[in-house]
Amino acid sequence: MHVRTRYARSGDLRIAYQVVGHGSVDLVFVPGFISNLEINWEDPGYARFLGRLSAFSRLIHFDKRGTGLSDRVDPGNLPDLRTRMKDIHAVMDAAGSGRAVLLGASEGAAMSLLFCAAYPDRTRALVLYGVSDSSHRQAAASKALDRFINLIEETWGTGRSLQTLAPGLVQDTQFCDWWGRLERFSASPSAAIALARMNADIDIAGVLREIRAPTLILHRTDDPHVDLAAGRDLARRIASSSFVELPGNTHPIWTGDVDRVADVIEEFVTGIPPFQERQRVLATLLSTRLTRPPGYRFSDRRWSEAATNLRERLEAVARSFGGTVVRWEGDRGLARFDGPAKAIRCGLAVAEACRGRLERLAQGVHVGEVELSQASPHGTTVMIATAIADSASAEQVRASAVTAELCAGSGLRFEPCGQIRFDFLDKPVAIACVATVQHLESARPVPPASIDLGCLSERERQVLELLAGGLSNTEIAVQLQISDHTIKRHVANILGKLDMSSRMGAAAAYLASRGRP
Repeated sequence: MHVRTRYARSGDLRIAYQVVGHGSVDLVFVPGFISNLEINWEDPGYARFLGRLSAFSRLIHFDKRGTGLSDRVDPGNLPDLRTRMKDIHAVMDAAGSGRAVLLGASEGAAMSLLFCAAYPDRTRALVLYGVSDSSHRQAAASKALDRFINLIEETWGTGRSLQTLAPGLVQDTQFCDWWGRLERFSASPSAAIALARMNADIDIAGVLREIRAPTLILHRTDDPHVDLAAGRDLARRIASSSFVELPGNTHPIWTGDVDRVADVIEEFVTGIPPFQERQRVLATLLSTRLTRPPGYRFSDRRWSEAATNLRERLEAVARSFGGTVVRWEGDRGLARFDGPAKAIRCGLAVAEACRGRLERLAQGVHVGEVELSQASPHGTTVMIATAIADSASAEQVRASAVTAELCAGSGLRFEPCGQIRFDFLDKPVAIACVATVQHLESARPVPPASIDLGCLSERERQVLELLAGGLSNTEIAVQLQISDHTIKRHVANILGKLDMSSRMGAAAAYLASRGRP
């Protein structure tokens, strides 16, 4: 799955982050010891976990300073937890998130707790996993920290640190190789040692009494890194918290039964039990995005006006095809239809209405089941339709191959144009470009003055008059308050009765019959 990595400014540093999904609730995932936004997606378990979270939320995840794709820091002078906590603030601001649920895993839970105490108005709720407020004292009192640091010194980059976090996965050669790659691309050995020492010194006991947000604490029964009793103790010390024990013997949240973990988080965030039957319907989704000509710069005001105009145009055209705009974010729209041909014809009509303007559209169509448990559809179908629109160029309407197959007999033509791979699907999604047919000028030249317009019906004359005035099919449909499909049928009838093969020729014939050049 291709996800764009962006950067947020936090003081003098830049923090790498990604935004995935279109749910109505923002969920900020604060990772643990190490992470790398792009390497994360390479592991099926990690990708599955992120996919599940983004199916019901707008997921915002990032690499903490000093790790992954974020700016590095001096291992000998690492910032304190309060400074690092401000990175969450910076990422939320950059992602346009005013208030979010924070999911803190392992060491990321401490940052999440501190952020909640410092910014209660920005925190909707907390989900904490595999954490203890007293683990630093336990580590200091034993040789666990020293053993972990020695392991880093000797084996960092090989994946052997799994011995302390998920010993049962050490024999999984493929996973161990990926884990070693994650180690190398997340931090240097010196940085990893410094981070381990710093994490062992974290003391969050002082902020627990300040937490007022609803809090869910998750812990696996046989977590090899943090004892189960520590999680239970933390739950007793945070007001309005609930504790859920999950089966499993690994520490990273994205290992083991990630679906069970995601189910519990989804129920807490959305209020919908995972066993409750959600309303799922088959729908066709049209995803649109506004594009800019290469090298052309628009002012913010001009671009905002263009986006507003596009939204109004899309809403009007979608209604004429029996569709509804179900979401609008910035310069992107999502419309829902009860049939694939309607969605594609709507896309073509909107593209035609925008033709000749500097701001142009790229659009994608996909058919599949969508969940209606929230204000707007979400899930896999939405993600695929959006990705298809992202793959399209200006003025193109693209569709998944399954959508194209369902349009058999509609008169629409498609040309294969590649595939898109998704980490949450076993096979790539084949896509096709909707082919537009340009009317050719009649091979038999006919003097416009000799054409008899009396063969046209009153409605066809109205359509022809508006066509001669330079209006598009969509604009004619809006003015006459009928559908675009009906207008296209009228235009076809007009061309047939006049024995002409182009709109331009018919318009010229009409103007000539009225004595106009």
